[in-house]
Amino acid sequence: MKELDDKNTFTKRLGRYTKVGLAVSNVARRYAIDKLDPNAPPNQRAEILYQALSSLRGPLIKIPQLLPTIPDFLPPAYQEKFMNLQANVPPMGILFVKRRMRSELGLKWQSFFQSFNLKARFAASLGQVHQATLLDGSKVACKLQYPDMPSTVAADLKQLRLMLSLYQSIKKALNTDEILDEITEHITYELDYNHEAKNMTIYRSIFREDPDILVPSPFKELTTNRLLTMNWMEGQPITNYENISQNERNILAKKMFKAWYKPLYSYGILHGDPHIGNYTVTANHCINLLDFGCVRRFSPDVIQGIIELYRGILDNDKERTYHAYMLWGFKDLPKDVLPILNKWAKFLYGPLLEDRVVDLAEEFPSTNGQKIAAEVLESLSYHGGIKPPRSFVFMDRSAVGMGSVFLRL
Repeated sequence: MKELDDKNTFTKRLGRYTKVGLAVSNVARRYAIDKLDPNAPPNQRAEILYQALSSLRGPLIKIPQLLPTIPDFLPPAYQEKFMNLQANVPPMGILFVKRRMRSELGLKWQSFFQSFNLKARFAASLGQVHQATLLDGSKVACKLQYPDMPSTVAADLKQLRLMLSLYQSIKKALNTDEILDEITEHITYELDYNHEAKNMTIYRSIFREDPDILVPSPFKELTTNRLLTMNWMEGQPITNYENISQNERNILAKKMFKAWYKPLYSYGILHGDPHIGNYTVTANHCINLLDFGCVRRFSPDVIQGIIELYRGILDNDKERTYHAYMLWGFKDLPKDVLPILNKWAKFLYGPLLEDRVVDLAEEFPSTNGQKIAAEVLESLSYHGGIKPPRSFVFMDRSAVGMGSVFLRL
């Protein structure tokens, strides 16, 4: 049987363009029909959109993955579907699994395992995870990359470039060149599972003496650029813990904050993908960090800029605030847009600006964030727009993602 050929070719990219085009056309057609029929049930519309996106796999799935992490952003029917999409993409079949394992570990790949479940336990945007047992009895997770991902990523990024250019021509608020460069680089990194294994090892070192944050260990001899083997981590989604006592939820939130921001402030490293498929909670309320494909390293200047921005806003120090944006990587920033950017910064830093206990859901609801973001974009458009630096992209994504976790808790 022919082994998997994952080369990035024009033919494969063309096939991806066609598949995406058909899916989008189907969604658009259904949307037009529903507009004519206002009584169409929302569950039906959500199911159509879910099926269209889940069949695609690849980077395009990462866009809707961000939406359900923000409470109240989507109607309940859509939110439920997108929550499933985050970690439950329809998996590839047994034939793919056997071919992938044989192409990565050789014809006798099964000899490395006492048992191997050919049915995927989880499936996400770029790959799916299988549970297996090593010869010494250790339970492991084997993450297999889907076929043709290099071509799929290249095609999706090209379409994303087109979408961003159209957005930029209509909305003058943001020059998206740096944003696209950042997304392109890190999604391309995610295709190399050896790179992810190195990130995992770094995070294990950071939290090696912390019992609250658990990180799997990669098995280098069973890891390639398209297969990642690591310890199996038992846990449940954090949404399963929304109804425990408030004190327990507060403790969970502190652990989540530490999991994301200790690496950033102490080592200049950030986990840039906070959607709920990338971590679980153990029975004794420890945090399992599971996915390290999107890890961003920052220079000391950027970390200093984050701290200086907080202090500048706290003290209403305009010069310090402006200098902080320069440290972040903003270039040629007109000073008249400073109050505009500070509106968003004040929302993100808001819970830290006063030394008191606050209820995030009451004082910093997601609807406020959406309203402020819209006002900021409108004001930036009026002033000719800005060019956000690459360092801004995943920093902002993580801040919003973590904020949504805290709101849920």
